[in-house]
Amino acid sequence: MFLGLEKTLSILLLILLGYFLRGKLIQEDHKKGLKVVILDLALPAMIFVALLGIRMDSELLLLPVAVLAWNGVMLGVSYWILPLLGIDSNSSQHRTWMLLFPSLAPGLSCFPFIIEFLGEEALAWAAIGDVGNKLFVLVISYLLAMSLYYRIQRLGAQSNKEKVKSLLLAMLKEPINLVMISSILLLSFGFNLSSLPEFLKSPVVMLKDMMTPLILLFIGVSVVLKWKSIQKIFSILMFRSGISLLISGMILTFFPVSNSTVILFLLVFPLSSASFWPFAHMAGIAKLEKQTQSARKTFDLELAINILAVSLPFSTILILSILTGGEYFLSPMPVLTLGGILSALPFLPRIWAQLRSLSIDFETEKRPNLKDSPK
Repeated sequence: MFLGLEKTLSILLLILLGYFLRGKLIQEDHKKGLKVVILDLALPAMIFVALLGIRMDSELLLLPVAVLAWNGVMLGVSYWILPLLGIDSNSSQHRTWMLLFPSLAPGLSCFPFIIEFLGEEALAWAAIGDVGNKLFVLVISYLLAMSLYYRIQRLGAQSNKEKVKSLLLAMLKEPINLVMISSILLLSFGFNLSSLPEFLKSPVVMLKDMMTPLILLFIGVSVVLKWKSIQKIFSILMFRSGISLLISGMILTFFPVSNSTVILFLLVFPLSSASFWPFAHMAGIAKLEKQTQSARKTFDLELAINILAVSLPFSTILILSILTGGEYFLSPMPVLTLGGILSALPFLPRIWAQLRSLSIDFETEKRPNLKDSPK
């Protein structure tokens, strides 16, 4: 527990340093440059090292399927449950949440903490599981976004085969996925990290070592601290995390696991922040609407940007809290309890408002009418 707390304090210190760097990285291109170094160099290097250090097992192929199933469940929750939190089901805000609520961005929000607390093998699991999420955010969310666009603009359905092909090709060309494919091929031929020539292994290891501090600095640079503008978003992200923990808790209840690393991995991976890819699809649709001068807006881009800005620090805090708690969350009951609390809290203000309105109506009915009373 003390070791976990020390790691957490070290991580928070790096995030704080990133926050103090905000004044020097004021332009959006600065953040984009830092993000490119992380996602195209440091993170692929870390995944390459992690994958070459594990034993491939056919059971690992279930991870992408399980993550894709999680995406599907959360999509259903966003469609049916979010209107109960005050989001009009026919609004652009609801459609925006439908795309972002089920998406995951573990590369920036989860991977650095998995490697620090759970080790390289767990990071390899996360990289393999993320393949299912990539399929969702790149292809399924695009098809969903276009379907919503056609419905809102009252257009006939059109073929998206070429766009889907280009998205799948883009998915294969991503550095992380190229690294995963090459790592699996090397493992299938009996190679591992120690069998690679030193001139290849050394630069990869050096790139891997800089990944965690870079991501933590990036989180600090990106953090948002404007409570009034993020209160509603924070509430829904809390609900999203609560549902994820309830799902993880039920899995651990019906399929008990003794390995603490596996348990914590199951808890924190679905708590990753929302992905940027659905926002990219929404931005593309907004461009189409601008070209056609349509008055109907399919999505709310300002809301989407704010969700992404709040989601990263929110996920960071929650993941860090669970990994620091460690042993406390190894049994299903604390997980289900925390999930229940986080799921219920966003509903409390609405329930309280309903109760107050009922109380006021009751008092009004009971109050005598002074005008009609005898003199």
